[in-house]
Amino acid sequence: MCFVLFDIPKFPKKIYNSVTKTLKGIKKMEFSYDNPTAIEFGKGKIKELTNKISKDKKILLVYGGGSVKKNGSYDQVVKALENHTFFEFSGVEPNPSIETMHKALEIVKKENVDFILALGGGSVIDGCKYLAAAAKYDGDAWDFLDGSAEVQDALPLGVVLTLAATGSETNHLTVVSKTETGEKRMYFSNYSYPQFAIMDPSFMATLSDRQLGNGLVDAFVHTSEQYITYPTTALVNDGYAETLFRGLVKLSDTWEDRRTDAWLENLMHIANQALNFQIGAGVPQDWSTHLIGHELTANYNLDHARSLAVVQPYLLEVMGEEKKEKIAQLGKNVFGIENNNAAVIEAMEKVYNKVGVPTKLTAYEIDDKVIENVSNALIKNGYTEIGENGTITLDKVSTILTMSMK
Repeated sequence: MCFVLFDIPKFPKKIYNSVTKTLKGIKKMEFSYDNPTAIEFGKGKIKELTNKISKDKKILLVYGGGSVKKNGSYDQVVKALENHTFFEFSGVEPNPSIETMHKALEIVKKENVDFILALGGGSVIDGCKYLAAAAKYDGDAWDFLDGSAEVQDALPLGVVLTLAATGSETNHLTVVSKTETGEKRMYFSNYSYPQFAIMDPSFMATLSDRQLGNGLVDAFVHTSEQYITYPTTALVNDGYAETLFRGLVKLSDTWEDRRTDAWLENLMHIANQALNFQIGAGVPQDWSTHLIGHELTANYNLDHARSLAVVQPYLLEVMGEEKKEKIAQLGKNVFGIENNNAAVIEAMEKVYNKVGVPTKLTAYEIDDKVIENVSNALIKNGYTEIGENGTITLDKVSTILTMSMK
């Protein structure tokens, strides 16, 4: 059992409130951690794919758009699978929808597919996690997202990573959207761990600046959600998180080198480590920036990382008193700033701005119903008291979004 953030409870849409109540006031380390995903990291590691999947398996290769053909990953995967039986499904969108994945499910059932291979970034991987579970479920697999069912089985899944951001390649979290209702939800399941993740940083060389910037910001916020809470005695967690922070700051400071091998290797590695949940094992976690950001994505189609960047700085300002000790620790150990938490938050914003990611909602086409829309969605999903102490209420969410729109 992997108990890091969530212990796969019965009702996923209520997991956040239950976890914050469970972890509130945690002072000592107590956790179980098991990550079964095998990692093959480095340029040319695609050659390992041939032996990762048994030749008696029928494979569905799933990817997004044309980028995998532009960066060469598609051709290399096809070459590696030349002695395997495989089918293809393309068109998985950013923030994958269940409507799209149900089209892939038709192929899985028609061709008796028994292995899913995800080629892409977090969106493709999350879509495939949902697909793998849906293939073994007789009902509507949205049940996993609304809390009416738990995953009991799933097809085996492998990953060839082409974009660094979410860490989905080695964790048990699935995030998908339902276009019909405009919802974006998540669930955790031990059946969602990929069997393997092939991580070749060279595949990122053709990514846009927007995608690279998003990946860096995503990794920074993932690390923050597991670190900027309140002090504990977990020296390893704090030290490792601060190492990841410093690495991301260095990458933002060397943005001009973003097409070099070393820069891409470090982003892919850091983004993976930021959300395999190791740095969150046994310590309090927040995730309120994500919950608010998810609703911005669902309602306004903001890139995931950009939805986080327009929330986090103002959330830290509003919750500054509760989080003051960890903000100060971040300032001292990462940015070299002491006795000035406001400057620490500004330094974080500068990291995002350096890689082209705005920290204001005014940078996007957002209507005057944003507070109403986000608040109503949080109410619907049961997230009315969020944060590591359960003290981020709807009125504070309203304040956070108002500040982001000034």
